[in-house]
Amino acid sequence: MNAMNSPISASWLEERSEELKACIVFCTRLPLLRATPIAGNAIAKAAWAFPVAGLAVGIIGAGVYAVAHRFGLPPWPTAALAVAATMLVTGCLHEDGLADTTDGFGGGATREQKLEIMRDSHIGVYGVTALTIALLIRVSALASLPGAHAVVWALIASHAAARATMPVLMLLLPPARSDGLSHDAGRPPGDSVAIGAVIAFLIAAVCLHPGHALLALIFLAVIVAVMAWLSAREIEGQTGDVLGALEQASEIAVLLVAVG
Repeated sequence: MNAMNSPISASWLEERSEELKACIVFCTRLPLLRATPIAGNAIAKAAWAFPVAGLAVGIIGAGVYAVAHRFGLPPWPTAALAVAATMLVTGCLHEDGLADTTDGFGGGATREQKLEIMRDSHIGVYGVTALTIALLIRVSALASLPGAHAVVWALIASHAAARATMPVLMLLLPPARSDGLSHDAGRPPGDSVAIGAVIAFLIAAVCLHPGHALLALIFLAVIVAVMAWLSAREIEGQTGDVLGALEQASEIAVLLVAVG
């Protein structure tokens, strides 16, 4: 069988590789040589790779946790270091989205005001409160897990599964602005979104009990539906900040399932 007739050709593999690299560059601050520039609809095409990028973030957080645990640190500071590592490797991209979204939705009276507040680089009381609560829940959930192995698996599962929800919302809602990253990315292909969801579920099923993975899937579906409804009501669409807020809520949900 020659390369032209092969079901997985070299060009197909190269395209998927470039999409994966573009997704990792977008979702993290990891340096990748010859990564696809983030332009046009490169991110939308790479929707399937979002949980893979989350897998990389989770592995880094798990590695930091394992090292801190090895040095005998108690659960709380060890969990805090792991969460800090994931924030560092992502440049606080999703935390910024959570803060901006809560500030905008909570502080704006009209759609235009909400979008203007979300674009403002300053953080308000709603954003500070949301970030504080999110960090407390994430750290306390990890610190409550029974043993280092459970924490490692929960970190990997939560980061992979949470990032698979973002392309789903991009598919469900149009961009709220006529410019910005969400508008430039466009609508992801439905099959790519579905593949990403399957990848995320398989990762969660391997890392957690299959029953917990199914429960997490149900919770994530509810969170996506609520966020879609809320975003449509508040700003008539989605933005990059809304996607970041969705990732944070989804990550928390998976961690709470792991604790349960």
